[in-house]
Amino acid sequence: MSAINVLYVDDEQQNLNSFMAAFRRKCRVFLATSVLAAFEILQKEEIHVLISDQRMPEITGVEFLKQAKEKYPDIPRILLTGYTDIEVLADAVNQGDIYRYITKPWNELELLNGILNAYDQYRAGKALKEKVEELQKTNDGLNRFVYSISHELRAPIASAKGIMDLVKMEGFYEESDGYWKLMNACIQKLDYYVTQTVQFYKTLRFNVSYEQIRFKEMVNTLISLYRTSANAKDIHFNIAINEQQPFWGDAFRLEIIIANLLSNAIKCQRADEPDKWVEVSITTTPQEALITVADNGIGIAGEDLGRIFDQFFKGANLDGLGLGLYILKESLDKLNGTIDVQSGLGKGSVFKVTVPNKESAMNT
Repeated sequence: MSAINVLYVDDEQQNLNSFMAAFRRKCRVFLATSVLAAFEILQKEEIHVLISDQRMPEITGVEFLKQAKEKYPDIPRILLTGYTDIEVLADAVNQGDIYRYITKPWNELELLNGILNAYDQYRAGKALKEKVEELQKTNDGLNRFVYSISHELRAPIASAKGIMDLVKMEGFYEESDGYWKLMNACIQKLDYYVTQTVQFYKTLRFNVSYEQIRFKEMVNTLISLYRTSANAKDIHFNIAINEQQPFWGDAFRLEIIIANLLSNAIKCQRADEPDKWVEVSITTTPQEALITVADNGIGIAGEDLGRIFDQFFKGANLDGLGLGLYILKESLDKLNGTIDVQSGLGKGSVFKVTVPNKESAMNT
């Protein structure tokens, strides 16, 4: 019981003496006759429970405890009052400024129970805070580890892709009964997984930053990259970009959004479709950018539409980690954007994204 540090604030010495006499054997008691003295003790000692009288000359108990909450929010606060101003007390309790109030003259057993309950709350809150901090450290460490491993894999993957390009140039690619093709597919898949992992980490960790966006250049660069993959070689890309209105946004996250929309459209193409196409339409206005990516692929089942942005969810017969659309949605949320999906099995898909234009904010 002596481990409970209790600070009692009251301007009347008689009340302080009575409190000390009642609880000195049960708690480690600190006394203060003024708000200034109370804050000095709070600064020096680890106080577990803070108790204040309501009626004091400098400031009311409610006002003092409200100030104490701002500086020391984890300490439970108890108010002792001989008044019955229910409205003031109820407001203080509802706003979380006090843990509870006890009427004067106080009953020793009632006040002791209040102190014990408040101390239990203090310990529980402290334990929870420590667990959250521990979990955060573990999560941060895991994220850094995953990012580090993924980053380190970039170099050998780039080397393997370079060797594969050399094999193609030398004319050996079609030989060896398709083994080169199989190896190339594995390298491309590994590169995709690493890219997704790095994107996932950066989306969660990096702050939003704004710059002028050139969508035409961004889209053309992405499509040029995707054209090199076997999945996209038979796809016709229709691009319509209207950038008459300058657009300011986060280039990193916008590229992730468009890249994952394109990747999804390419990945979901039907193998037996002779006329594969993907349409990309972007229009900028003073308020927003409207980004639409449509395809004539396999489409999405109605029962899956509400789950496609869930982490690790992926449709049947589709490769991947199930992170692409999840990362897209995380990036979009960071930009306060919205997304709408229209799709059906065998009917292709249309993804419509809106992202606020930060031009006005950048020019003020």
